[in-house]
Amino acid sequence: MNAVLYLLILIPVVAAAACLLNFAPRRVSLIASAANLALSLWLLSSFQAGSTERFQFLASFDVVTALDLKMLVGIDGLGLMMVLLATIVTLCAVQLAPRVESGEGGFYACLLFISAGCIGAFVSLDLFFFYAFHELALIPTFLLIGIWGHGERVAAAWKITIYLAIGSFVLLLGFIALYLAVPAADRTFDLIKLQALAAAGKISAGAQKPIFLLMLVGFGTLISLFPFHTWAPPGYAAAPTPAAMLHAGVLKKFGLFGLLRVAYPLLPVGAAECNNLLLLLLLGNILYVGLVTIAQKRLDLTLGYSSVMHMGYIFLGLASMNIIGQTGAALMLFAHGLSVAALFAIMGEIRSRTGTTNFDELGGLAKTSPFLALAFGMAMFASIGLPGFANFAAEVLVFFGAFGRDAVNIKSGLSFTFIQWATIGALWGVVISSVYMLRAYRHVFFGPLPDKFREQTDAGIGTRWPLVVLLGCLMIVGFYPSALVNLIKPSLAPAIARVAQK
Repeated sequence: MNAVLYLLILIPVVAAAACLLNFAPRRVSLIASAANLALSLWLLSSFQAGSTERFQFLASFDVVTALDLKMLVGIDGLGLMMVLLATIVTLCAVQLAPRVESGEGGFYACLLFISAGCIGAFVSLDLFFFYAFHELALIPTFLLIGIWGHGERVAAAWKITIYLAIGSFVLLLGFIALYLAVPAADRTFDLIKLQALAAAGKISAGAQKPIFLLMLVGFGTLISLFPFHTWAPPGYAAAPTPAAMLHAGVLKKFGLFGLLRVAYPLLPVGAAECNNLLLLLLLGNILYVGLVTIAQKRLDLTLGYSSVMHMGYIFLGLASMNIIGQTGAALMLFAHGLSVAALFAIMGEIRSRTGTTNFDELGGLAKTSPFLALAFGMAMFASIGLPGFANFAAEVLVFFGAFGRDAVNIKSGLSFTFIQWATIGALWGVVISSVYMLRAYRHVFFGPLPDKFREQTDAGIGTRWPLVVLLGCLMIVGFYPSALVNLIKPSLAPAIARVAQK
């Protein structure tokens, strides 16, 4: 049996157990995270992109034979990209973790459990374990915010707990409805078998819309889809830096990954019928939340709302329901995960050095911390989609895919479809994100330097190398996006073909 994917899950779990025993928690966490990153890079080098087998490194063992419930793991190009994202961000987050005064073992164990849950969800090909691994990752997120967070951490932890618990419950109802929608003789949790059943028309068209709606609300709440987004900004503002990096950069992508892995391939009719609703909601993310972001007076809240706003672009790529747009959406999972992790890392460093994230109390930090100013500037430009970064390549694919879904009828005048009007509206998000990011940069790094910060020094090597890794990966993919695009497209093509037939 090929156990390499099991090893990816077990390494952080075993390391977390060692941390709970207070066995050199930081060192163990760094070693485990580095080992997992090395293993994911080996998977990348061993993955056969041109293979006729969609899922590789398959492994399975039975859990409940009567229900066809088994621990089935495997990866395609999309899953491999997400595993790579998870292992990169985990290593950087662990390295950038602040000094913990009490409960150090529990702190690092929570970080490792989040990583294990994310990786488990990305490689699971069984619907039950796909869901269960995500829940494993949510619990330590609540603990990290409530115990080791900042500001109104208890209120933020309760809010995120309530919202995400409700979202998970709605998602569970969707999964149960999907399981029951399959003929009794064919019922299974195996996603490979479910996709074959969907291709054979075994999931009735009439059942698909309500199931897709449940999944959209469930996954959407976990992703912070408008109007289910209000948990995210205060949660990220209160979270410890590595928790914000892991949740915003990796764990929140579970919902989008789930839509690509489960909802769109299995429920193409439901997806098509709910598309206009999704377009309206994503415009709320981009335009409404974008304008709210401009009004923020704290760096942590600005980045929190910015993360919510950028989810709208990914939803737009999903709504395009063609290979160009959905490839762009998948690529943006990787790009946004790295850029938002870098931004939260720098924000955490600024907060630990100055004791504040209020714009009115900051300013001029470029004079004492030129590296942080440069790194924040690069992460900011990546976030707003400057050419040369992975975000730009992803956004171009999303916009071209969404706007080009239907041809414009030139003969009868300029007649746009609803998705094209939505794309025009979403383009204003590029302007909005430029305004709030440049505003934040000016408030933090330019202007007069407060006297109390004149003795500040620049970031050390321990802070610099994780940021270099995150930004370097963004630039590598930005200059050579086909490296990931060629991985992603074969994973999305079967679902796109089924959608096109509807």
